[in-house]
Amino acid sequence: MTVHTSTRRRRTALAAALVCGAATLTALPAGASAEPAPAAATFTDDFDGPAGSAVDGAKWQIETGDNVNNHERQYYTSGNNNAALDGQGNLVITARKENPGNYQCWYGTCEYTSARLNTAGKFTQTYGHVEARMKVPRGQGMWPAFWMLGADIGDVGWPQSGEIDVMENVGFEPSTVHGTLHGPGYSGSGGIGAGYTLPGGEAFADKFHTFAVDWSPDKVTWSVDGNVYQTRTPADLGGKQWVFDKPFFLILNLAVGGYWPGDPDGSTTFPQQLVVDYVHVTTNDGAAPGS
Repeated sequence: MTVHTSTRRRRTALAAALVCGAATLTALPAGASAEPAPAAATFTDDFDGPAGSAVDGAKWQIETGDNVNNHERQYYTSGNNNAALDGQGNLVITARKENPGNYQCWYGTCEYTSARLNTAGKFTQTYGHVEARMKVPRGQGMWPAFWMLGADIGDVGWPQSGEIDVMENVGFEPSTVHGTLHGPGYSGSGGIGAGYTLPGGEAFADKFHTFAVDWSPDKVTWSVDGNVYQTRTPADLGGKQWVFDKPFFLILNLAVGGYWPGDPDGSTTFPQQLVVDYVHVTTNDGAAPGS
């Protein structure tokens, strides 16, 4: 996501960063070799639980409200109204063309509902392998995203906080996803990133795919299904400030409409769903793509 709601600017006490520590090797016998240390899991949610239940409140908080800055059309609701487990190990974020609560948006009475979750105040990390396996929705105006924001956003604001978009998809590009960095002097449409397109006209909504970043000091690498498609370093910023060496928190959401995807039209069917199999964060000790 490229512009942020007022809820992201709320000051909040954020959890201490889980920073990867270097492992100490002991002496090895002559002729022996050291095996790479396995990646250590620091955040895991496999979304196991009864159908209809809400996400784990110890791991996620649910944001509510609209988003005037992006001119999105949805109202993000609380609880399990638009974000619930399906009983089969998935989180389902559902966008509906409805307004049962008479919610009011920046443009008047809201036309759609959806959900947005984040780990602010519950989980942050500096560096590591950040991965989610998901199946995105389809249709004009759909805008699913898996991304991260600097945990200091309440103090320094956006884009100084930094933003790492692991995956964004806009409905008019069904075969392409985007990975982007946003920071001071390179935010919004000026973000630094690239797209990844599936071969043969396959759509990302057809099946599950795995989206990941490998993040280390002065380096972020993006992959889809293990295929690395871009790496960014401070050299890509043209002298602008690199703001990605500090704690970040995670965000999952499904927006409807906005400046980038455009609004739904007569071809868009509802409800639409972002189905999330898991979200895993590990240290970079293992041999993950691009690490």
